[in-house]
Amino acid sequence: MDRSVGESGSAGADYKSCRSADSDGGVWQARDRALLFENLSGFPRWRCLGQAPSDVSLAPLAFECQRNEMVPEFLRRTERLGTTRLVQSGPVKEKKMIGNEADITKLPIHQAGVRDGGPYIGSGLMITKNPETGRRNMSFHRLQMKGPRKTGIFIYPRHAWLNYQLYEQAGKAMPVAIMIGHHPMHYFAAATTTQYGVDELEIASALLDEEVELVKCETVDIEVPAHAEIVIEGEIPPKVREDEGPFSEFQDYYLTGSGKNPVVEIKAVTMRHDAIFKTVQNGSEVEGCVYHKVPMSAQILRRLRSVGGFAEVKNVLVMPGIFTVVVQMNPRYYGEAKNVLMAVLSGEYQHPKIAIAVDEDVDIFNYADVLWAISSRVNPQEDIVIIPGAKIHAMDASCREFGSTGAPGWHRIGGKMIIDATKPPECDPPRRFEFERLRPMGWETVRLEDFLPEGSPPPRFQSLLDNPR
Repeated sequence: MDRSVGESGSAGADYKSCRSADSDGGVWQARDRALLFENLSGFPRWRCLGQAPSDVSLAPLAFECQRNEMVPEFLRRTERLGTTRLVQSGPVKEKKMIGNEADITKLPIHQAGVRDGGPYIGSGLMITKNPETGRRNMSFHRLQMKGPRKTGIFIYPRHAWLNYQLYEQAGKAMPVAIMIGHHPMHYFAAATTTQYGVDELEIASALLDEEVELVKCETVDIEVPAHAEIVIEGEIPPKVREDEGPFSEFQDYYLTGSGKNPVVEIKAVTMRHDAIFKTVQNGSEVEGCVYHKVPMSAQILRRLRSVGGFAEVKNVLVMPGIFTVVVQMNPRYYGEAKNVLMAVLSGEYQHPKIAIAVDEDVDIFNYADVLWAISSRVNPQEDIVIIPGAKIHAMDASCREFGSTGAPGWHRIGGKMIIDATKPPECDPPRRFEFERLRPMGWETVRLEDFLPEGSPPPRFQSLLDNPR
């Protein structure tokens, strides 16, 4: 694979070269472009890439398709897993720092949020193995810098946590390799939740439509992408917990996940000779959230299309905050939308607690349009259902917490909600006709840009012109 982080890391978005003592404010404000910072204060030879992609509206560029086609395209590419191949060496081996030479304080690790517990790596993709099967797992994890060769780590109770529990029960340290920086498809793959045992590097291969080349680590028995920017090697010792957090998380809050969490003891760092440090700014509508929203939407769409009778589901989009999902569908019968939404709330992802169904005449990428459908098509006493006492994502601070981070059994309990904001179904044509959206005269033939001076910016409601109802 050709180098992609510096050249197509946001799949075609414009890059803005910057000289900045603190890149975080710029990364947070950049919602329409990627930012490549140069000559960082304290790290004069380093470059730092952020916001690639910066917004879910730019993510379709990575898939070379239109916005409404992005989630189905993700689904199409991952119908089959790709392949990996072990090679002797690669660019990530151009510089090697092993043992005492490994010093992560020399990397441009920074503090992202004003209340964070210190500098964090938010862009690390940790690769682990099941000690019994050898199957790899690659997933996002926040890493709090605690010294030259030590970080704290928050491991959400999913697949990497299951691997760690196997090592911990055996009294052994878990080998880990943490990749920082690569083609964005690796980040989309790492955020994909599927069956335990599926190798996310094979998902990355499927998304890229090419084989992923891997190299052996220097100090641990793990394979990593040969074309990565940086790899940190180490291990997570058993039965060790230290204070970790707060950290600015994807919900726009700090405290969730903080507490007594495991640590990573670093054994080596390898990188390209001119490595670019990949930073991921967290928050509800910035890069870290984008990487999770697209694969989550695709996996939910896959589930809905595999459940009998849901063939009229057209598209799915995870909304800001990640706990709300919108389904675009053609309801054929009364009650069908509620069946679809119950499937949304009971899938492989723990995030969804609010599921909304809308028709094809609602632009699910336009949040105001979704709110319009809720306002004008929902009878609360009939179209909203509350499901109490459900298991909720453990990072949802609005719900009741049981147990604590870093320990088995940590979870939250709360309610889930279904909102049927669809029109009356196709089986009732007269009633459905009453909810046809208005169209102005000439909507099919008149285009505003035909009347604007050449070079004028596109109309504000271009999406409506491109996708007439």
